[in-house]
Amino acid sequence: MGISGRFSGWRVLKEGLTGNKGWTPHWRDPEPKREYDVVIVGGGGHGLATAYYLAREHGLRNIAVLEKGYLGGGNVGRNTTIVRANYYLPGNSEFYSHSLRLWEGLEQDLNYNAMMSQRGILNVFHNDGQRDATIRRANAIINQGDDAEILYRDQLRQMVPFLNYDNNRFPIMGALLQRRAGTARHDAVAWGYARGADQFGVDLIQNCEVTGIDVAGGRVVGVQTARGPIKAKKVALAAAGRSGQVAALAGLTLPIESHVLQAFVTEGLKPVIDHVITFAEGHLYISQSDKGGLVFGSYLDFYSSYAARGNLAMQEHTMEAIAAMVPAVTKARLLRSWGGIMDMTPDGSPIIDHTPIAGLYLNAGWCYGGFKATPASGHCFAHLIATDRPHAAATGFKLDRFRTGRGLMDEEGTGAQHNLH
Repeated sequence: MGISGRFSGWRVLKEGLTGNKGWTPHWRDPEPKREYDVVIVGGGGHGLATAYYLAREHGLRNIAVLEKGYLGGGNVGRNTTIVRANYYLPGNSEFYSHSLRLWEGLEQDLNYNAMMSQRGILNVFHNDGQRDATIRRANAIINQGDDAEILYRDQLRQMVPFLNYDNNRFPIMGALLQRRAGTARHDAVAWGYARGADQFGVDLIQNCEVTGIDVAGGRVVGVQTARGPIKAKKVALAAAGRSGQVAALAGLTLPIESHVLQAFVTEGLKPVIDHVITFAEGHLYISQSDKGGLVFGSYLDFYSSYAARGNLAMQEHTMEAIAAMVPAVTKARLLRSWGGIMDMTPDGSPIIDHTPIAGLYLNAGWCYGGFKATPASGHCFAHLIATDRPHAAATGFKLDRFRTGRGLMDEEGTGAQHNLH
């Protein structure tokens, strides 16, 4: 059954009345072929989206996505689900604007419920300097063609009265509101792209770790995997926090450090937070999931690591920040915490580009922005792979900017220290 019909309202009603016994697996579990036109390393959101758009937009079919574990088992299933397009700098601004437009049509495109909720995001500021920077950002967002509003203290208090407006260290002066922003269900995004790619004939190969990248005469010719060698005309790396390790298989050293980012969720509660709320101090962000849990996080753990778990010091900082900004949350019981592996670049902005090896392409360095970028990342990476030209929305994400110093995009103005982005 095609993408347009399998999840029709009639089918959902029928299965609900018959014990849901008629559903079949969402995608095939094929054996890897000996050769593909394109091999994508990484079965997370970006890799799956790339495969989907390569098939749908560019007509390619002989594609494999290789995932060392299970599809969606990495960062795409370990984040705080925020979707937004409130970036300031040229290069980032148009890219995330493109991504938000794709998000808005994603469920119709995939015929899959990604639980997209445009509940709006509030970026709270605490002092005069942050206020001025926020106003500049709002003007840039509007000039880009996206929505942005400045709310001052009294307006914000009417919208979210439960914040601690008179905190001695971080008094709240106002916020930037983007109404089109919000959240989406992270797992469902991965499943929707996987199902869509599979129905176009893409092979999704799980439990297939890439152990080597074969290069001959300066051109990639295939990969070595835990399930045997696979030849490929083109290889695309979309390995998120493992990007540095995977690129090293081809002899490349990337300008990337991998750091742990923790997230937390409370027990399920009745609806209390209608928006995504972020705070300029403490790097704190919080929203409420559809299951009722309060989902929040703050800074990186500030040391390089490939462990998908965090340290107690950052847990303590995050709890202090949440208690200071949203005191009512202290009455909720913490359910669990987890960590994702962030591939951090020196300027805090990503890479979608060729590598020095012909036929080898790189999608990496997403820092904090990976989930919200998923549709545009896949769309732009697919365009690069298929045409060998950068997509108009991703022309700034060049790899060589870290060598030449030209075109750096330091969105936060924090300098060339990876873990400050």
